[in-house]
Amino acid sequence: MYWRMLLLALLLSSPALAQERYWQIDIKGAIGPGISDYLVTELNQAQSEQPALVLLTMDTPGGLYSATRDIISAMLESSVPVVVYVSPGGARAASAGTYILYASHVAAMAPGTHLGAATPVQISPPGSTERPRDRADEEREGDQPAPDGGAMERKTLNDAVAYIKSLAQLRGRNADWAEQAVREAATLTASEALEQGVIELVAVDIPELLQALDGREIRLHDQPYTFATTGLLAEQRQPDWRQRFIIIITNPNIAYLLMLVGMYGILLEFYSPGFGVAGVTGAICLLLALLALQMLPVSTAGLALLLLGLALMVGEALSPSFGILGGGGLVAFAIGSVLLFDTPDQAFRVAWPFVAAFTLFSLTLVLVVVRLIVKQRRAAPVSGTAAMVGEQGIALTPIAPTGTVLVQGERWQAHSRQPIAPNQAIVVLAVEDLTLNVAPLEETQS
Repeated sequence: MYWRMLLLALLLSSPALAQERYWQIDIKGAIGPGISDYLVTELNQAQSEQPALVLLTMDTPGGLYSATRDIISAMLESSVPVVVYVSPGGARAASAGTYILYASHVAAMAPGTHLGAATPVQISPPGSTERPRDRADEEREGDQPAPDGGAMERKTLNDAVAYIKSLAQLRGRNADWAEQAVREAATLTASEALEQGVIELVAVDIPELLQALDGREIRLHDQPYTFATTGLLAEQRQPDWRQRFIIIITNPNIAYLLMLVGMYGILLEFYSPGFGVAGVTGAICLLLALLALQMLPVSTAGLALLLLGLALMVGEALSPSFGILGGGGLVAFAIGSVLLFDTPDQAFRVAWPFVAAFTLFSLTLVLVVVRLIVKQRRAAPVSGTAAMVGEQGIALTPIAPTGTVLVQGERWQAHSRQPIAPNQAIVVLAVEDLTLNVAPLEETQS
């Protein structure tokens, strides 16, 4: 029995059986720094552990250009075949997803999915599918050539076209349609993509996809590779705590929230010092926000407007200006929030409802809470020796010039410039150490 168990353990740990599995990585949502870090790490680790293949299921509206290029670079360097599968039904591989699909060793889609619209959004207005005009078009129509901004747009467009065409040529896919996807924001359904040679397979689910992959030959680093997917076991890969943390804080809404909580925490600690809870919480949130913002395309002008708006609203709370500072601060805060992230991709911008809610909340917090704090700071003290000034009491002994008085139910040593008889009413004029300077109550009232 012992030898059988030992033999089974040796067989399970053998390299031959170690490859009888594939890694499945599910990506849903916009491609950002967190997703990029996760995928690049997994692809690099796959080269050392050598699974049979890496299956990337994808449903994305697009993402950041820098994050997409990092993912594609890791895919091109991978010694393990990467299969990208757009699923489930209704999913899409738009914009950045199209580039990633073209970079895969095998591209597959589920019925009811689509891809395309890979035009760099920086060079065309939202919803526009018109091809950017080149200088030949302008000269034929008698227009003046575009200024430097137009030249930069054409440069960006041509770079994107060359990039996706190079991926198409590397993987043997339809390069002409790839150019249309960039220049004209063309899109295709799964069946159309298969007919035009954009993808290799259409599969209803993963088991059908694995069955279609079995025996299929590809080129892997200029070497022939044949898939053997019969009997493969799925290993679902998940991001670790660090990658999950980065994915969460690089969400523009979360980064925006952390930044505001950090600012408010430090502001409240400054105006109402206490145990330091607000200050410590604010400092931690602000540092986390700075970590997230350095990974995201932040607009300096948007950040400056946001800070200006907050400063103006604080100014309104400290010195009311009949709404001039508060109104201007509200407008600057809202505009800065909208322009905070320098990308037209809606997946990496603060949501409009979030901006509206936090703008109103910020105005309320600054105008009400900060004003209450300032009012509290300016109010007369209600405890301690300073609060005893003006309090009335009774002389317990003759005071000439010193004696004992009863104030607030406590005995105090007292000093008076005028003689005071026992049981005579007195009033406290000042407090010096543990001695009260008092005077007869009748004289102070007269």
